[in-house]
Amino acid sequence: MSITAESFAFVADLVRRRSGIVLETGKEYLVEGRLLPLARAAAVADVDAYVRGLRAAGRPEHLESIVDALTTNETSWFRDAQPFRALVDHIVPELTSRTRVGADPTLRIWSAACSSGQEPYSIAMALADVLPASRVRILATDLSAEMLDRAKRARYNQLEVNRGLPAPMLVRHFARVGAEWEVAPALRAQVSFARHNLLESVPVGGPFDVVFLRNVLIYFDLATKQEVLRRVQRALRPGGYLLLGAAETTMGIDDSWERVPVGRGAVYRADSRRAA
Repeated sequence: MSITAESFAFVADLVRRRSGIVLETGKEYLVEGRLLPLARAAAVADVDAYVRGLRAAGRPEHLESIVDALTTNETSWFRDAQPFRALVDHIVPELTSRTRVGADPTLRIWSAACSSGQEPYSIAMALADVLPASRVRILATDLSAEMLDRAKRARYNQLEVNRGLPAPMLVRHFARVGAEWEVAPALRAQVSFARHNLLESVPVGGPFDVVFLRNVLIYFDLATKQEVLRRVQRALRPGGYLLLGAAETTMGIDDSWERVPVGRGAVYRADSRRAA
């Protein structure tokens, strides 16, 4: 392990201030692993020397590269499956049944912390046989500019498409481009991308009917979880839905959400009494 306690403390503080993610003592191995490729690319001897050099230079774009490296999370197609079944089998029928006459029929979904794009494209594929494409608008956001660039490019290698993408979906919604697979234009047209920090004001594009905020809260401390959930609720229409990761919940964190059991899991409904 090459990173010193001083350098680790600097990285942990930087990531906490920029993203809200808490890197506790014991996560030195994670910092070391994520920053080692950056150190090598910069032709620096080790991670500690790399961090010390960036601190001395004080260049914001270089510090941003540290935050990007430490906030890039695991992703795959239709991850955990249950949220996508809940969206198709429960949420869309329920929202459709209470659509008011004259109201906007568009289903607006926010995929927060979308990483390299597998989640928003999975959402679009899940809805392909449920709603006309013209009625689906998905905003996908992430803190990492690098991940957003990859998501916008919408091309994935064979290893990436093998991670959770059913063969029929691959055939229907992708085209082979050299050694990669590219998302079909019709699917891409439903998804827009924007850089967004969950610690800041909600993104433009709402109010939303559904927010996917999956496997994100687990990285935050309690106060940050509460603030993020308040922001998300403000971004939702009254009665809109929040989908979290399998190990996440609003219970004991923010009691203004209604837990709705669906299948083997649960989704969370925003307070329907709240003004839009």
